[in-house]
Amino acid sequence: MTAWRIWLAGKGDADTLARLETLAFGGRSWGEDSVKASFVASGVTVLMGADGNGAPQGFALWRDLGEEAELLTIGVVPQMRRSGLGDALIDAVMEAAKSGGAQRMFLEVGAENAAARALYARKHFRKIGLRKNYYRDGGDAVVMAVDL
Repeated sequence: MTAWRIWLAGKGDADTLARLETLAFGGRSWGEDSVKASFVASGVTVLMGADGNGAPQGFALWRDLGEEAELLTIGVVPQMRRSGLGDALIDAVMEAAKSGGAQRMFLEVGAENAAARALYARKHFRKIGLRKNYYRDGGDAVVMAVDL
C-alpha cells in the first residue's frame, strides 16, 4: 500500500495546479485562469497529493459552506489513476470538511464518467439529481451527496 502525502496548497502552487488540472481533464479543463482563481475564492481549499516525497500528481478543491461542503473538482494525472491517490484525496477532503463542521458533502460528476462515479459510490456518495447539459461540451452531470 502506498503512503500518500496530502498537503494544503498555497498560492505559490497555482502554476502546478493549473498544469495538473490540464493533464487530468484535457478538454474539460476549467482553464488556467479559473484554476488559479480558486486560491482566492471564498471558502475554497486546495489540496495536493503525491506518493512519498514526489512531485504533485493529484489535487482536490473543495468549498466550505458551513454545514455543507462541496467537492469542486478532483483530478489525478493519467499515469497515477487507479493507484489509490484519488481515494486518499477524497478521504482528506471529507475529513477536513467534517472537522470544519460540515454534515453533508455534494459534488457533480460527468454522467459518462463511470470510473469517477464508482469511486464516489465507494465513498458512499449517492445520486440525488441530474443536471442536463451541465458541461460546456453539452454533457450531463450527476449530482451526488454523502452524509459526513
